[in-house]
Amino acid sequence: MAPPRVTEPALLFVRRIFSLASLVLLSAGTSGCAGYHLGPVKPAAMAQVRTLAVPAFKNNTLEPRLEVLFANVLIKQLQQDGTYHVVSEKDADAVVLCTVDKLDRQPARSVRNNASKGILADFYQTSEFTLDLVLKVDVQEKSTGKSVFKREVRGTSSFFVSSSNPLTADVNRDERQAISQAAEDASVRLTSYLSEGW
Repeated sequence: MAPPRVTEPALLFVRRIFSLASLVLLSAGTSGCAGYHLGPVKPAAMAQVRTLAVPAFKNNTLEPRLEVLFANVLIKQLQQDGTYHVVSEKDADAVVLCTVDKLDRQPARSVRNNASKGILADFYQTSEFTLDLVLKVDVQEKSTGKSVFKREVRGTSSFFVSSSNPLTADVNRDERQAISQAAEDASVRLTSYLSEGW
């Protein structure tokens, strides 16, 4: 038995149905995304800024050598995000001025220590710390010096004490490694504020 033949009017009818369905789907798809658009969605204050300069940070803490470390971490994060080009200060639309305002270490967890470690006392030793970082950020237009973005940005990290023996533990060395993680956390947050407003 031979398959039925499709007539020209039936084929024309099917094409019109498909064309109409495609048109309906296309209009529904574009109207549903009316609030979205491609590309970066910068905050209104940063709308005209295309290039940023990030000089070394100021340091109001007692921890030495944070200025360049923190600036490098922020530059790397801005480059990964890609919303702004990081350039030298003379070529920038705006300058990101940051101050490391606070760096606090707080005990998070303790363990009981005893005479089995060669110490003639029974006490609790901190085994984990949290590190809280506060940056004060002021983004200024290069041409006018006017502040376009001011904010306090926080970053956190935690670290374990590398030795359970308090006589050999080097908490400062362990903390130093956690500082760069707190700087990364703060840089991710700051980059999000600068490129998306939140």
